[in-house]
Amino acid sequence: MSMLILIVAFGVGAAILLIGGAVMLRNKFQQQARRLGYPSLGAYLRAAPRSDEEKRAAVDLALKGLVFCVAGLLFPPFLLIGLFPLFYGVRKVAWASMGLGLVDDADQQGA
Repeated sequence: MSMLILIVAFGVGAAILLIGGAVMLRNKFQQQARRLGYPSLGAYLRAAPRSDEEKRAAVDLALKGLVFCVAGLLFPPFLLIGLFPLFYGVRKVAWASMGLGLVDDADQQGA
């Protein structure tokens, strides 16, 4: 009986930690999106980095996701938190390395 209570308590604690971490990350990224001039978090995550500050933020996002994924090897719920920033950060870094943000800037300047 006490083992069952311990397992349930661990599961509830893990769920609270997972939800709290996800809410914290979302709030931080929403603030960063507003500061960089994007109308929403989704628009920020979909956009290719346009400035050096955004490129640094993309690398930071990817590294934070990687750290959470590595921590997920020890505590699996962290893997679920880390996959999203890892995906979006690596995608933004890849776009920046391909020069996609520079092409968008050139189109806007020519119009």
